[in-house]
Amino acid sequence: MPNKNKFYFTTTLPYVNADPHLGFALELTQADIIARYHALLGDEILLNTGTDEHGLKIYRQALAQGKETQVYVDEYATKFRQLPVALGLTEKLNFIRTTDKHHLAAAQEFWRRATAAGDIYKKNYKIKYCVGCELEKTDCELIDGRCPLHPNLELEIIEEENYFFKFSKYQKPLLELYEKNPNFVIPQSRQNEIRAFVERGLTDFSISRLAKKMPWGVPVPNDSDHVMYVWFDALVNYISAIGWPSSAEATEGKPGTFYEWWPVTQFAGKDNLRQQTAMWQAMLMSVGLPSSKQIIIHGFIQSGGQKMSKSLGNVINPLDLVNKYGTDAVRYFLARHVSSFEDSDVTLEKFKEAYNAGLANGLGNLASRVMKMATTNNVKTLGVETPLAASVWPGEFKDLLAKFEIQKSIDLIWQKISEADLLIQQTEPFKLVKTNKEEAFKIIIDLCSRLYLISQMLEPFMPATSETIKQLIKENKMPEKPLFARK
Repeated sequence: MPNKNKFYFTTTLPYVNADPHLGFALELTQADIIARYHALLGDEILLNTGTDEHGLKIYRQALAQGKETQVYVDEYATKFRQLPVALGLTEKLNFIRTTDKHHLAAAQEFWRRATAAGDIYKKNYKIKYCVGCELEKTDCELIDGRCPLHPNLELEIIEEENYFFKFSKYQKPLLELYEKNPNFVIPQSRQNEIRAFVERGLTDFSISRLAKKMPWGVPVPNDSDHVMYVWFDALVNYISAIGWPSSAEATEGKPGTFYEWWPVTQFAGKDNLRQQTAMWQAMLMSVGLPSSKQIIIHGFIQSGGQKMSKSLGNVINPLDLVNKYGTDAVRYFLARHVSSFEDSDVTLEKFKEAYNAGLANGLGNLASRVMKMATTNNVKTLGVETPLAASVWPGEFKDLLAKFEIQKSIDLIWQKISEADLLIQQTEPFKLVKTNKEEAFKIIIDLCSRLYLISQMLEPFMPATSETIKQLIKENKMPEKPLFARK
């Protein structure tokens, strides 16, 4: 049984066929906020992310640029390693690449075990295939004969002999999984969606490609003519990241360390719903591993009402935002101004407006005003600190984070900022100190206590800012410069 004090979280692995985008920055930030929340509760955490480096579109992209595929993916992996650092992710971070040797070995062992379970077979087939999704498409999924997620790409007809996974075998077990775990997929609308998909019946899916047509993949064990289909290979990263299969082996009668971490809580975009909540769960069942713990599905980020694309010129690079506004400002925006579960529209103008209103004029202004009153009047702030953030968090705040309601939980923090601003407005302690110093000091100390609680609640969302405010209160100092200068 897994240790209840250990929590394993993972993002999906983005394809390395383009620069990191804001949607993946959202996923990283959401996962990190929840991981940090558990760390503050005293749990041991591990957060996994990385890069998905196989597949047809990556192979073609490398060819188009005249590069060896390994050189191409190495360059992009370097770019993607920069994003977790720029976003201030926890140090308890694992970064996996699907070209790592230990992952290749794990994927091949997974294949062998699924074969031993009788779930892999070979047949000829013909399908309509979207290279953008790296998925087969049925006619009912198409709009005007094209994939709705990649309408600019022509569907390809693939006709060849491939290996298949017996997805259809797992219809009943998957439905039982959803029934027994009503919060397996969050939000509920996505659980309903995948349940309806499975109820309609499952079709076995191809899990290999002919190596002579697409050599860039994990070699299929005992068949050099085939490489693994990218999704089959990539999904295995969630277990190879924690040492499977060797870490799952019992030693001296004790379960392997794999089970100290597994099962995992996964974060994914809505375009990954089928793969993460059905295909991957069926694959786990095939090799006798427990299902994931929970899967949290977020929406897309659009810009100006349209999907972000280079051709439209509306792509927002998260690294550019960090360079201009700072790490915590980007984390704040993604947590508070992007829906936790639904699609959101983001523009540079909206970002700037949110930054100035919520940070420069909101949090930053409150911290400056409170600490100015405290230092100017020599009010002793020592003692307003509380020893452990999680112990003083409001119950509603903890409940929302436990339900992955990131946007609603950070809104509670800004509600407390508004309450503190209102207290200053109503009592005007900066004036009252001239006529009733004792009462004014009580108000200022109360404001410092409120500010300290705000800083504690901020810790999962904006860790650097949280620490800065705590230090100001501890040392009874004013900020030497604005926490968030207006832009």
